Parts: sequence; C-alpha cells; structure tokens
Amino acid sequence: MSESARILNEQQAAAAFDKQSALFDGIYSENTIIQYKRDRVIAHTEQFINPGSKILELNSGTGEDAIYFASEGHYVHATDISEGMQQILARKIISGDPGQKITLELCSFTDLENIQNKGPYDLIFSNFAGLNCTGALDKVLHSFSALLKPGGIATLVILPEFCLWETLLLFKGKFKTAFRRFFSRKGTKAHIEGKFFTCWYYNPSYIKKHLPGFNTLSIEGLCVFVPPSYIEGFAEKYPKSFSFLKKLEYKLKTSRFWRSVGDYYIITLRKK
Repeated sequence: MSESARILNEQQAAAAFDKQSALFDGIYSENTIIQYKRDRVIAHTEQFINPGSKILELNSGTGEDAIYFASEGHYVHATDISEGMQQILARKIISGDPGQKITLELCSFTDLENIQNKGPYDLIFSNFAGLNCTGALDKVLHSFSALLKPGGIATLVILPEFCLWETLLLFKGKFKTAFRRFFSRKGTKAHIEGKFFTCWYYNPSYIKKHLPGFNTLSIEGLCVFVPPSYIEGFAEKYPKSFSFLKKLEYKLKTSRFWRSVGDYYIITLRKK
C-alpha cells in the first residue's frame, strides 16, 4: 500500500468516526451482544496483565475500555485517529476521572514511531477490529517491540478472513455480505454515517508473522457461535438460544478450528 493511499484512507476513516462519535455510545451501549463481546475481551486480557499495568490503547474510541481499565487501577494512554472520539472520552474523564489514570493522544496507529508518550508499556491493547482499518498492519505491528517492556503483552481483537455467520447469510440471499471477506486482498469498502473507507481482514498467521520477536499466548474465537452484533435483537428474541450459544462458544473458544472462523478473534502475544 502506498503512503499516499494509506494517508487518504486514514483521513476517510477519521472522518467517518468523527461523524459517528456523538452517536456511538447511544447506538452500542444497549446492544447485548456488544456487551458480551466486551466482557469476553476484558476477561481474556485480564489473564495476562498485572495490577497497576501501563497500557497503550490503540483506536480507543469513546473510551469504554480505557475507563474500565483505569477503574481497575491500570494506567491507560488512549490513542485514536478520530478527534471526535477523543473529545467524547475527554468529556467522560472530566465528568468522572477514575483517579487521573487516563491520558489522551490523537495519533494514528500507523504512526506510533512518532507517538509522544513512548512508554514503555506493559500492554498494547486494541479492541473491536480498529486495526482492520489499515492495509499497513505490518507497519503497525513492527512498531510494538520498541514500545513494550521486556515480557510486555499485545492483545488485539481482529476480523479474520472467514466468518462462519457471514457465510451462512448466503442462504438469505445476502451474497455481498456472505463473500466480502473472500475477496478482500485489496480491501473491502466499509461505510459509517455516509462516509466510506477501506478495511482489510487478517488471520492469526499474519499477526504472528509480523511479530517475530513474540510468543503467542492465546487465541480465542469471538462470535463464532454467538451471532455478530449487527444481527440486531437476537439475544432478546431468543434468550435460550443465546445462552446455549454462549456456553458452546466458551467451551470451544480456543479450539484450533473454531477460534479462527468467528466474526473476530482475540490474540495475545508476549514480547520475548
């Protein structure tokens, strides 16, 4: 990906999330499956971090994860490319600062070599596929080692190249959605609030390839059996099915096959 193309796509993504920032919490805070996903990611991450950890969060959005980690006694440097998202988080900090443990920086994750707060950090954390918004993920990953302490952790939530639930949408006639990840080598158009940008899909093998100085600690499938959050109202309409699928997903979340075919996967690696 050329540098000019990368910069243009980031500007387009920033504009999309700026426009959505004022609506973001209202849209997603009441979504049961999104809360399930966030709980799963937090539970996964907390297995690997120590009390009082110093965390660099990428694509921090409106700060729900940053605020949670700060409330648990961690220190979070929350970064995002969207000025609108950072403004929302700044207002949350002012109205209920959890011990002055959150700092902010407007910064692209493809420009981490120029980040002002270089740490070093105990954890680099990126939730809900923000990293899929770049075709230069290799560049992002290569910057991690310099920012982490020896033995530091990276926990990333990524959209893989295949999603079982999306493929099943073929039977509902939604061909474009069912196959969008299969034809994503040059990126797939995404749109938010009428703004368009490109995203890409990455399997765990890609992450491991571009973090050669790291050991993989865990990979978990997320929304493998539980449907993606855009299938609205599923948890409320079918509570027994939702409960069953959660139990099944928890049982098989680290299975070698199932962990890579969900809407997302969670991967944690440790710097050697």
